[in-house]
Amino acid sequence: MDRITSGGLDDPGATLDENHKGESHQNRPDVISEVQLILAEKRTSLASLRTGIAVFALPLSVLGLLVATSKYYEPMQALQFLVPLLGLCSLLALLGAFLIIQSLRHIGRHNRLITRIKQECSAIAEYLR
Repeated sequence: MDRITSGGLDDPGATLDENHKGESHQNRPDVISEVQLILAEKRTSLASLRTGIAVFALPLSVLGLLVATSKYYEPMQALQFLVPLLGLCSLLALLGAFLIIQSLRHIGRHNRLITRIKQECSAIAEYLR
C-alpha cells in the first residue's frame, strides 16, 4: 500500500490502515475510494457480461441461419463442413455461458460488498442505491 504522508495522519510514515485500526469504518477517509474501486470492478464485470452475451448469441445466429437455409443443401453431403461448424458453435456457446456465469457471480459479489459498506458507513449510504 502506498504511504500517505499528509498532515492528517498521526504517524507520517504509517500507512492509512495502520492509523485507523481502532476507528470505525465510518470515519475512514478512504471509504469513497473503496466504493469507487468496487464500482470500477463492477463496470468491468458488466462489460464481461456484455461480451459473454455477444459470444453466446453468435452461435445461435449461425444455427438459425443453417436452419433457415437447410432446404438449399443436403446435410449429409455438407457433413465435412457442418461438423466442425457445429463444434465451433458449441465451444462459443460454452465460452459465452462461462463469461455470463462468471460475470453474474462477480456482480453479485460487488453488490454484497457495497451493501456491507453502506451498512457500516451510514454517511455514504444516502449516496448509494
